[in-house]
Amino acid sequence: MSENNILAVILAGGRSKRFGDDKTYAKLGNKRLIDHSIAKLKKAYSEILVISNNENINLQQKNVFLTQDIVKGHLGPLAGVVTAMEWINQNKKKYSWVATYPCDTPFFDESIIKLIKDCPNKYYQKLFFLKNQNKRHNIFGLWSIELKEILMKDIKNGHRKVEEWANKMDCKIIEVETQNEYNFLNINTKEDLEEAEKKIK
Repeated sequence: MSENNILAVILAGGRSKRFGDDKTYAKLGNKRLIDHSIAKLKKAYSEILVISNNENINLQQKNVFLTQDIVKGHLGPLAGVVTAMEWINQNKKKYSWVATYPCDTPFFDESIIKLIKDCPNKYYQKLFFLKNQNKRHNIFGLWSIELKEILMKDIKNGHRKVEEWANKMDCKIIEVETQNEYNFLNINTKEDLEEAEKKIK
């Protein structure tokens, strides 16, 4: 598989209810949360697409693009994934896969990127997620764009939960062996951000 066959997608379309305001703008160290993810992904992918319903988010980086969910109503990560697939079609890109990453998990190892990118070379499935210490991480995923039509149909029929939808699609779970206790630290609250600040320091 070509290394350029995968589009990196950062899912930042959530409402940040527990955080209190748009956490993509929250500063961790000297960078916004979203910029931590972008910095890692730019080393591995030729282009990055950010899915955010905040049209005022300022990216201004080469080969980093912004679009809003095509399915309105804050329908979660599934809507973000199908939006990325539609963006590929509308912009006549050649990507066959969408690799999804969260905007609020700043300490993930860069080895995870390679693990995700290698999946189509090792397995036959069209959908992959990571798992670590008995917990699935459904935002760290790889999705074949061949899933686009069924995904759009199921969203319209009321599917919202990534795990429930994926379980019926013969997804492959990839176990992550890591000693990094902060690898999947997800920043949902201001307290989580304070914990992340300790790691930075």
